[in-house]
Amino acid sequence: MRVAPVPGRAGGGGPAVVALGGGHGLSSSLSALRLMTDRITAVVTVADDGGSSGRLRDELGVLPPGDLRMALAALCDDSDWGRTWRDVLQHRFSSSGDLDQHAVGNLLIVALWELLGDPVGGLDWVGRLLGARGRVLPMADVPLSIEADVRRPDGSTDVVRGQTSVAQTTDDIEQVRLVPADPPACSEAVAAVDAADWVVLGPGSWYTSVLPHLLVPELRDALHRTSARIVVTLNLEPEEDGETAGMRAEDYLEVLHAHAPDLPIYAVVADPAAVEDIGALADRCSSSGTRLLLRQVGRGDGSAQHDPLRLAAAYRDVIEATWGDVSRRER
Repeated sequence: MRVAPVPGRAGGGGPAVVALGGGHGLSSSLSALRLMTDRITAVVTVADDGGSSGRLRDELGVLPPGDLRMALAALCDDSDWGRTWRDVLQHRFSSSGDLDQHAVGNLLIVALWELLGDPVGGLDWVGRLLGARGRVLPMADVPLSIEADVRRPDGSTDVVRGQTSVAQTTDDIEQVRLVPADPPACSEAVAAVDAADWVVLGPGSWYTSVLPHLLVPELRDALHRTSARIVVTLNLEPEEDGETAGMRAEDYLEVLHAHAPDLPIYAVVADPAAVEDIGALADRCSSSGTRLLLRQVGRGDGSAQHDPLRLAAAYRDVIEATWGDVSRRER
């Protein structure tokens, strides 16, 4: 099922949307956005240091391909061809040897990078193979590492290094940063943000998938100067044993503000079942001039996963309301 596309400024195909994130959170937003527009650019974090991606990164010095692969799979053509190649991309080997748990798509992407010498070109080729509805880009041209200042229960502060280690910490994270501190942004990603109608941040691992985009200087500058409206999608629940343990809905916005104080957030999409104190979240949004859209966007099975159709309908409500306001002003 597909949500009727919303007209964009440039007409046909719906609005130009850039989705920022990584892993399963980005896959959720992409699975929703593809139902309402054909003009999608996924800008993906490149700090993963675990699993198949981490092994390839360490051995070959390449960008970690795993989150890029997942984004491509989320945008595959809804046909036997697209779905079959999606399943091939996502397939993991199981063996007692060196191939154990390597994803086929990771190997394919890295092979194309070696053949072409062009990370963006390699991803575009995989997108063609999948008939992808949109484009997938890395947020930076070099592999990144994440460091976090973590406050321990005794009041001391430790530095936790590496995306996997930061993601698994359950103590309060005070700040995250990238290593190197000023990485070169992917120029195509910067151009996509500049040209976008909408930018979607989240859902996902807040400190290791969402915030890193705000720490790449050229990408952060583009997010501040673009005329696109920025929409934040909140998670359905905090991780019990991970980086967002104990976080409330309004805390996600506080963390965003702490790392990017001047970033203008146009709207926040949240599932009311995932908000402990709707009044506190509403006050937080109101104080920054941000619209709050409360919609049931989770799956009906009780799992902490976004439902693509419900999330697409929420995005459509935000976008349609805005284009309606613009149309009335133009008339």
